[in-house]
Amino acid sequence: MKSHVFLLLAQALALAIAIPCAAAAAEGQAAPGAPATAAAQFKPDAAQGSAKFTAVCAACHGADGNSGTPANPKLAQQHPEYIVKQLQEFKAGKRQNPIMQGFASQLTDADMKNIAAFVGGQKAKPGFAKDKELVSAGESIYRGGIADRHVAACAGCHSPNGAGIPAQYPRLSGQHADYIAAQLKAFRDGNRKNSPQMMAIAARMNDKEISAVADYIAGLR
Repeated sequence: MKSHVFLLLAQALALAIAIPCAAAAAEGQAAPGAPATAAAQFKPDAAQGSAKFTAVCAACHGADGNSGTPANPKLAQQHPEYIVKQLQEFKAGKRQNPIMQGFASQLTDADMKNIAAFVGGQKAKPGFAKDKELVSAGESIYRGGIADRHVAACAGCHSPNGAGIPAQYPRLSGQHADYIAAQLKAFRDGNRKNSPQMMAIAARMNDKEISAVADYIAGLR
């Protein structure tokens, strides 16, 4: 008799657990303890990204991400992961810029990924170095660093041709020299703090060295 009662209780308990799990599955929800895969399965939509980019970003960064204004970075062909990271950090205030924080605050994570997919798929237009004397010094720093001050070679992280390493280091090739110089100075002076590694490197560089490497990067292919 007791064993029969225990069997009925066990069956009732199993049914009580199964019903909510089945209901959750029927509604497309994960049962308790199941891994969340929705974020991992998100596929960026470049078409939606194009529309949002046109509405929010194109005025400063160009219709195809090739900014014509030296103070505003070219975004075309940039690694999507890097673009998303920067937008998220602008929105969170980790990277300070009142204008960009205002725009980024309007974007959802999906918007950011869609924009990054669109602009990352655009062809970057080449840039040009302007000062022959600076280019030589800039190439030396970019490829070999500054040994006596422990400044690492830029090529080690951003690759010899400036293509960068997806999801880790941004593409620099052809970027506006003015923008590169401004960011290096911001890292050096502590006004941009979202990369401790770049802050440490830029802290050991003077204005002339920053200008030289920025000019070299502008013409890098």
